[in-house]
Amino acid sequence: MEIDQEAPAVAEAEIAIRAPLETVWRIQTDIDSWSQWNPKIQRARLGGPFAVDSVFKWKSGGASIVSTLREIEPMRRIAWTGKAMRARARHIWDFEPRGDVVLVRTQESFDGWWPRLLPGLTRRMLDSILRAWLQSLKQRAEFGE
Repeated sequence: MEIDQEAPAVAEAEIAIRAPLETVWRIQTDIDSWSQWNPKIQRARLGGPFAVDSVFKWKSGGASIVSTLREIEPMRRIAWTGKAMRARARHIWDFEPRGDVVLVRTQESFDGWWPRLLPGLTRRMLDSILRAWLQSLKQRAEFGE
C-alpha cells in the first residue's frame, strides 16, 4: 500500500530512535496502549489480532477514527486505512535499523470534503500530528515504559 500522493493533504516525517528495533516495533504495534504514551491519542482499541484486515477504533484530537490494518511486514512496515468525519486516510510506518538507531518514517494522506475545503490547514495539522507522534514514540522507546 502507498499513500495517495494526489490527496489534498499529504505529510511525512522521520526520526532516529536510539533503541532496539524490537522495542520500537512492540511499542508502535501495541495499539491498545497508544494512549498511555501518546498524549495526542485519547483511546485506542484493536478489535482482534494484530493482523491484516483487523479493525481498530481510536480517538485523536477529538475525532473518532475507524482504521483497518492493510499491510504488516514484521519489524519493517505497518500500513492502515482509516475514516473519520467522512474523510479517508492512508497511513504508513517504515522501520529501518541503522547501526544503533532505528529510523522511523511515517507518511499519511488525507482526502475528503474537509481536507479539500481546507487543504493548507489540514496539511499543517497532519504534519504536526506526525511529528508529535514520532517524538512520543522516541520518548517511550528511549526512556522507558
